[in-house]
Amino acid sequence: MAKRDLTMEQQLSRGPLDLPFLMLVVMLTVIGVIMVFSASYATALNEGKAATHYFIRQAIFAGMGLAAMYVTSKINYQQFRWMSIFVLGIAIALLVLVLIPGIHTNRADGVKRWIRGIGPIPDFQPSEVAKLGVTLYFAARLSKRHSEKKRRYDTHTYAGMTLQKLDDWGFMELLPYGLILLGILILMYLEPHLSGLILIFIPAAAILFAGGVKLRWFAIGGGAVTALLALTMQGYQSTRILVWQDPWAYPQNGGYQIIQSLYAIGSGGLFGVGFGQSRQKQLFLPEPENDFIFSIVCEELGLIGAGLILALFVMLILRGYWIALHARDRFGSLLAVGITTLLAVQVFLNISVVTNFLPTTGISLPFFSYGGTALIIQLMEMGIVLSVSRQIPVTKQG
Repeated sequence: MAKRDLTMEQQLSRGPLDLPFLMLVVMLTVIGVIMVFSASYATALNEGKAATHYFIRQAIFAGMGLAAMYVTSKINYQQFRWMSIFVLGIAIALLVLVLIPGIHTNRADGVKRWIRGIGPIPDFQPSEVAKLGVTLYFAARLSKRHSEKKRRYDTHTYAGMTLQKLDDWGFMELLPYGLILLGILILMYLEPHLSGLILIFIPAAAILFAGGVKLRWFAIGGGAVTALLALTMQGYQSTRILVWQDPWAYPQNGGYQIIQSLYAIGSGGLFGVGFGQSRQKQLFLPEPENDFIFSIVCEELGLIGAGLILALFVMLILRGYWIALHARDRFGSLLAVGITTLLAVQVFLNISVVTNFLPTTGISLPFFSYGGTALIIQLMEMGIVLSVSRQIPVTKQG
């Protein structure tokens, strides 16, 4: 019987990949690498590097990421249950390490978000690992929510009565999740990295919601976090809000990048100026290959081209949720919900920033923005969703 169960488990983990999801990921990755070439060659030449410097590096990262995605998709996603605690532990350790002088990169503004690379290993943000760690751990723990024996407290004591009441309200169940998020909040506030916090908290909230946590706790938790951030907001964050309200009032002191971004988007018109023909990337728009690469997409490919890329993102996100709805079990469903929500939020926030719909947050565009570690981890996350898709019952494939 045990042998038969093992064989069935192996067969489930070797099921077919979800081809629509796979094709959308590959298409976006390839288009993203091509756009990095177009957006970055002026910057590379200005830095005294070869015009293809960023393109070649991004292509290598993409190749490594696609290979990592394939390997990850072959892993039975049930293995991520026990891996989750280790990934979360590594993420927290990295968030501590990045605060140590000499380990983080030195920036004039004092921000400590990047761990300095060694040799061929590039600089990377621990927050990228934290996103994955929180998603895996929350999904693994919440998937056992209904199977765990409910704890009972001694109601003959005042402390026991209080704890039992809190447990009846659902507070005790949420306490481990809250402590983890609070610890990460404190560590990332010290960097500081508000945009990274958003990308951790919202997917975590999505997993908690899909796991059946009552809505009142989202209102309480969201209000508490918002109030805490508002009370501890630093000077540069307040300036970003002022710049967002009227970037032309700060043409040199913070509004310059968003103004150039809006010029790029407006210059594209309906059909764009043509691939490789962007004027704003000629040292007018800062970091055109990074957080503001979508501005170059709009300028060169126009509204139609940018709209088609957004349509690919929308289809990928919808397909991710489809996989979550049809997953074999609760763990697979929560995994797909968390990773897909992370993707959706990151795309929405990046597009909102480059169009000045929201204040600048420093969030990259998945599969497009230049960056090796982020791209590889994003593709590994897509591999996890593909691993979930392998075990969808045949009758639900579609």
